[in-house]
Amino acid sequence: MTANEASGSAPASKASAQAEMKVEVIVISVSDIDRAKEFYSKLGWRLDADSMLGDDVRRVQFTPPGSWCSIQFGTGLTSAALGSSKAYLVVADIVATRERLVAAGIKVGDFFHIGPEGRSSGLDPKRASYRSRATFSDPDGNVWLLQEVTTRLPGRIDAGVSPFGSVRDLANAMRRASVAHGEHEKRIGAADPNWPDWYAEYIVAEQAGGELPQ
Repeated sequence: MTANEASGSAPASKASAQAEMKVEVIVISVSDIDRAKEFYSKLGWRLDADSMLGDDVRRVQFTPPGSWCSIQFGTGLTSAALGSSKAYLVVADIVATRERLVAAGIKVGDFFHIGPEGRSSGLDPKRASYRSRATFSDPDGNVWLLQEVTTRLPGRIDAGVSPFGSVRDLANAMRRASVAHGEHEKRIGAADPNWPDWYAEYIVAEQAGGELPQ
């Protein structure tokens, strides 16, 4: 029993009273699984799974670079109409992203932006966050909207939550990096003045399952 429960008082904060709920997967409808698989591979998205979950259920899962949310398509997964899905893909540089997609053979629409007067053609003149956009579709007409976001609106980032899921997760990752860095300094026989870079490399490699620095 917590102190709050014992006293009958309300939780210290709204956040502490809420369970985390993170969007994990979006299911889209496609008519040709292998054609869709080829398209999303061309986008450069990571193929996580292509498996049979039963005699009549095939599941394919892709994850966009840097995204915590994946997409799934296949047979027996959804009754949604073909081409009925629309989702936003947040990017830091919409021009560079569009160029990479076009180079990969993806047909991407022209830039447009949203402002006080509504929708206008071209990039936002000031490249303001959330304004510049472009769209492309998969072979079944499911729409993906590129949106350039460089600065989040106030209140859109929870100070107690990071890409690690929580402050504690990040702290634990830093502790593991600290222990490993101590062994690194023993090996080189000196203090490492660039320890922030080493920590960052270690934590990113650990998250990605890559080779850890020595």
